[in-house]
Amino acid sequence: MEAFVSVALAKAVPRLPRGEGWWYEPKFDGHRVVLLRGPESAVLQARSGRIVTSVWMDIALAGMRVPPGTVLDGEIVIWNRGRLDFGAVQARAASSIPRARALAEELPASYAVWDILKHPTLGNVRLRPYTERRQLLLDVLASIGPPIQPVPATDDYDTAMLWYESLQAQGIEGIVAKRGTSAYRPGRIWQKIRHSEVTDLPVVGYTGAAARPRALAVRRPDGSTALSQRLAAPLSAAAARYLVPAGPGPLGRTHDGDVFTSTSADFLVEALAGTTRHAVVTITRVR
Repeated sequence: MEAFVSVALAKAVPRLPRGEGWWYEPKFDGHRVVLLRGPESAVLQARSGRIVTSVWMDIALAGMRVPPGTVLDGEIVIWNRGRLDFGAVQARAASSIPRARALAEELPASYAVWDILKHPTLGNVRLRPYTERRQLLLDVLASIGPPIQPVPATDDYDTAMLWYESLQAQGIEGIVAKRGTSAYRPGRIWQKIRHSEVTDLPVVGYTGAAARPRALAVRRPDGSTALSQRLAAPLSAAAARYLVPAGPGPLGRTHDGDVFTSTSADFLVEALAGTTRHAVVTITRVR
């Protein structure tokens, strides 16, 4: 199986594109994960490339029902009383292995799959059109069932907008639009609209200890650097998973003169868009 999968991403747009050839999927609120089904095991890879099988063992075990040689791309989510619970996802992702097992018993995870990158008999299918990959995905997952299921998809704009307006109460955070003729490739090749106005920011440093950062230094869209607000415990733990392996770098200063420890860790955080113009950035999640 592949050692590392570079994933396709979506860029935020102010309105949903429409017209012939566009397909739409609900945007689930969870953790991006690639499932690689090998000859004897199922491995889960986060967007960063980190292997996260141990904390999502319920999904890995379910993944053993997927035919060997398959690579899937999707989102791990947790349903709690009929609504997506991103806090529960964060808590599981940041937990120890014994704690993850206990949390899985309390709130099992689901895997919402939107693409197939490698087919068990056809091999690499990334260059095939989205519509063809979509059908291959449905065929492969037809006999699998929960907790691994394909996301809904439609080529009808009005249906997509109905999803956007009616599914927010269930935790669906927006809609992703994809060209039916498009191949799968790394980078921001899709488009998305979200209910909350957020932006992805690269992390360049932190304050406090790498194992328990108090705040993160991020690069804002205008190129300047700023510190985030104090991180809640789940966000701090999620960031530490990237910061600790990278090790500390030299000290740096933000645009406003705040000192931070720089890092070579390559990851993004999601921040409320309105806060990025100011000295303090409000982070909503670690990507």
